[in-house]
Amino acid sequence: QVQLAESGGGLVQAGGSLRLSCAASGRTFSAYGMGWFRQAPGKEREFVAVVFGSGGRTYYADSVKGRFTISRDNAKNTVYLQLDSLKPEDTAVYYCTTYKGGSVYYMSSYDYWGRGTQVTVSS
Repeated sequence: QVQLAESGGGLVQAGGSLRLSCAASGRTFSAYGMGWFRQAPGKEREFVAVVFGSGGRTYYADSVKGRFTISRDNAKNTVYLQLDSLKPEDTAVYYCTTYKGGSVYYMSSYDYWGRGTQVTVSS
């Protein structure tokens, strides 16, 4: 059984930064892709970013490209999401997840999920 625990969310002004962390247990961490999704109120959960291997291969949603950076520390079984130049539309609950196969952009390609961490960006 894989367990994921997100942390680092909070309230920040537009233009600010946050760093989210996700600690994983129960699986050989380095062997799997790790991703982040987000869900804003009244909207569907959407892909944000994913990282594979030691961090050399990453994919981002167009809406966050150039502002967010995903990384991982396999020694610590932790994946990070650095959020810079935040906008009010980035307000959402951010979820960490493990990739199982298929298109990286779809929820069905991921299996285990954390409980999420709230990010709120004020204007």
